[in-house]
Parts: sequence; C-alpha cells; structure tokens
Amino acid sequence: MSFKPTATGTYGARRPGAMVRMVNKFTMRTIVRNGGGRLGRVDALVLTTVGRKSGEPRKSPVAWFPGEDDTWLIVASANGAARHPAWYLNLAARPDEATIESGGRTTEVTAEQLHGEEREAAWRRIVAAQAQYARYASRTDRELPVIRLTPRSG
Repeated sequence: MSFKPTATGTYGARRPGAMVRMVNKFTMRTIVRNGGGRLGRVDALVLTTVGRKSGEPRKSPVAWFPGEDDTWLIVASANGAARHPAWYLNLAARPDEATIESGGRTTEVTAEQLHGEEREAAWRRIVAAQAQYARYASRTDRELPVIRLTPRSG
C-alpha cells in the first residue's frame, strides 16, 4: 500500500476556525455515544491519527463512504481550503497507525491514498452520494485526496 501525498493548492476556501473545532468535539462525542452511524445526512466516524510532529493521538470526525471489501473511503476536503487538513498529513506520515470508531467499535486501519482511475471511480461515487464534495473541489485548485481505510489484520 502506498501513500503519496498530493500538493497543497494556491487558493481555496477559508480553513475551519476555532468554532469548527468546538463543533468537532461535540460531533465526536455524539458519534461515539451513538455508536457511529449517521450524523445529519452523512455517515460519520471518528478517525484517530498519530500526530506527525507530536506523536500524540489526534481525533477528528470524518464523513465516510463505503468502499469495496469492507473498507471506508474518506476525503481530505477541509471544506475546499487550499491546505490539507491536519489529519491527512498525519495519515501520510503514519498510514499504519490509525484507528476509527464507528458502529460502536474501534478498528485499527491502514490508510492508502487512491490515485488515477481508482481515485476517479471512487470520486464519482462520493459526489453522487454527497454533492457538496463537488462544491468543495470547485473552491480550490488542489485535488481533494480520497483515502481508503482498510482494517488491519491481527
């Protein structure tokens, strides 16, 4: 499995600020308390990465889409900002050290960034399920990374 990060953009929407961070904390508690599932109109999970600089665990609520063979697809959209979200950079640095909380259980996962036709096919499914991702992509010149999370065995 590979994780080849994509470049940041030169323009994009404003990065989420302090208010969004507060909402994210509430969102994560709701996801964990409800055992995952739907949050509004999207399926959501709590992604725990290891900080690439700090080495500390970092939690983020993330929308997910079903992948093939019991995998999860997530998009590093950052609402269409020019820069990638921190969780994406953490995954790029340590793709084999992530976990997700969904459906009332915690699963160790390995992250793999999709490229080429595989990314395009997944992107079409994601945009068909949630049209706002096309709007996020239109706000920036960076390619929004699509990440596949695969359960680790053992």
